[in-house]
Amino acid sequence: IIRGCCNSAPSTAARMSLITPRPAMFRPMVAPMRVFSTENDKRGGHDGEKIDFGFQQVDWEQKQGKVGEVFSSVADSYDVMNDAMSLGVHRLWKNTFVEAIGPLKRRKVLNSDYEVVDEVPLKVLDVAGGTGDISFKILDKARRDDTAAGKPSVDIIVSDINPDMLEVGKKRAVERGIFHDLNFKVINAEDLSDIESDSLDLYTISFGIRNVPDRLKALREAHRCLRRGGRFMCLEFSEVIVPGLKQFYDFYSFNVIPELGRAIADDKDSYQYLVESIKMFPKQAEFAMMIEDAGFKCVSYTNMTGGIVALHTGYKL
Repeated sequence: IIRGCCNSAPSTAARMSLITPRPAMFRPMVAPMRVFSTENDKRGGHDGEKIDFGFQQVDWEQKQGKVGEVFSSVADSYDVMNDAMSLGVHRLWKNTFVEAIGPLKRRKVLNSDYEVVDEVPLKVLDVAGGTGDISFKILDKARRDDTAAGKPSVDIIVSDINPDMLEVGKKRAVERGIFHDLNFKVINAEDLSDIESDSLDLYTISFGIRNVPDRLKALREAHRCLRRGGRFMCLEFSEVIVPGLKQFYDFYSFNVIPELGRAIADDKDSYQYLVESIKMFPKQAEFAMMIEDAGFKCVSYTNMTGGIVALHTGYKL
């Protein structure tokens, strides 16, 4: 039993909106109990604080700009570099991530007597989704899962704080003939003020949360925007748990990936930041605790490829 589910069972209405997960590739780990609180929650700011930017310490207000410079620099070569760095394995990770969502079919709307009165598309927000990889896969899956003509089963917003990354996604969507099936918006994960509370069925973020300065704030915004029964899903680099693989992965990360960045993207520094940011990101259990502290229930994570990446999930109940 995943902790939290048995004590907070969703209502009938919530169950009707729940996106049911399929069995994961690997056994999910249950998040341990822990409560996070910071002085920043009390005073509402980070003035004068330092934060990691890779292995560097920078002023809090500088990090977002520096991350923006990194992704503006690599936007045009981003997809090619993903293939080169992961030897194509990132495609398998993302496929597993999207398949773990479960069936994508229109949400049933109930009246006060719990009778079905309508069916509406699932509302999906793909955060840090710039180049469109995850959104494209979700759209493809939705079309496979729900084939009723003329009634799309998903309404997807592809969001990113970086306009250059979004432009790449828009171009790719045009090439695939699906531009008008998606909504592209510049959105900061820490401020989803454009998204109504209790309006989303699914929130996804893939390889993006580690670049968010205030992760807890972003998680709380995700929780606010999801409806009861809605699901948070995050795919992120994590701590390798296989000893032999860990040594190889560390060597590859710090010695090969930056050089690939130099050769393919003419930008070694951005990919040096990439590998450093992975090292600085919380371990799987610690990040799962943060997800719980944001208000999510039934929080768990699933390691892939020995922990190189982890799929985190939680529900708003």
